[in-house]
Amino acid sequence: MTELRREAWGPHGDPDRHLSLRELREAHAALPAEDGDLGELKLICRRLPDGRRETPDEVVLSVEEGVPGDGWSRRPPRDPEAQIAVINQQVVELLANGQPVTLSGDNLYVAIDISAENMPTGTRLAVGEARLRVSPKPHNGCAKFHDRFGADALRFVQDSATRHKNLRGIYWQVEDAGRVWVGAPIRVLRD
Repeated sequence: MTELRREAWGPHGDPDRHLSLRELREAHAALPAEDGDLGELKLICRRLPDGRRETPDEVVLSVEEGVPGDGWSRRPPRDPEAQIAVINQQVVELLANGQPVTLSGDNLYVAIDISAENMPTGTRLAVGEARLRVSPKPHNGCAKFHDRFGADALRFVQDSATRHKNLRGIYWQVEDAGRVWVGAPIRVLRD
């Protein structure tokens, strides 16, 4: 394990692409509902030391590194509960409004219902050949999110009326290492 260190901020957003709170709410209300038990991995992203984003077609998720080569394993604080950042593909496309979705800085972009009702803390999932579980750590917007998607987007994802929908995303932790790929099935493991 190398020493943890601060890295580049990453890409900035385009303020001309930021949507108003009204536009975000209206567009979100029009999105089709996602399945709660079966889904698909739409995109994999790792954050490089220089702030750029890389989108491999497949990776082997590990307990030690999460997404290999991602900033999580290189930067402080390396919180185990924030190992894999996950966001719903439909929601991030709405937030990005024509910008690259990888601006969000998440690792896995998914087509499945990630709401707290459907995926409460501790929910176990099969993603490709890996096994993961939902972390208790909330995934909140930050200064980077504000810069990339705007003040109204930050209000939108933090709104108490919809916070349970996890519009900013959630965190997963790797339980069993395994290969994942773009198009891999996601299955909620209901005990």
